[in-house]
Amino acid sequence: MGHHIDPRVDDYIDGLLDWQQVICREVRELVHAADPCVQETIKRTVRPYFVLDGNICALLATKKHVDVFLYDGAIVPDPDGIITAGHDNKTARTVAIQPGEQVNRDALVAMFRQIIANNRAGGWRKLKNA
Repeated sequence: MGHHIDPRVDDYIDGLLDWQQVICREVRELVHAADPCVQETIKRTVRPYFVLDGNICALLATKKHVDVFLYDGAIVPDPDGIITAGHDNKTARTVAIQPGEQVNRDALVAMFRQIIANNRAGGWRKLKNA
C-alpha cells in the first residue's frame, strides 16, 4: 500500500471484529488505489482519515455496518446509488457497508478519485462558487 501508512490506522482496524476488519482493509486499499499520494491520519481521537489536499474519507465501524464518510460527497456523482445517508448534508455523504456485503469497488474508487480531483481544484467551496 505504499509509504503513506499510519500505524494508528492499523491499530484501529486490528481492534475491530473480523468482518469490520475485512471491510476497513478493503476500503483502505481502494482509497490508496485511487491515488498513491493519499495519506492516512487519525482525527477525532480515534477515527481513521484519508487525506490528500483535504479530507477524502473517514472510517467508522459500528455494530451493524462500517460507515465510509465521503467528504465533499455532495458534489460527487453517485450513478451506482451506493450513498446510503447524508443526502441532506451540504458536504459529506455516507456509504454504509453491511457484514457480508460486497463493496462496490469501481464506484467507490471513482468517488475517491473525484473527491481528490475536487480537493486539488480547491475544494467544494471553491468549486460550488465557480
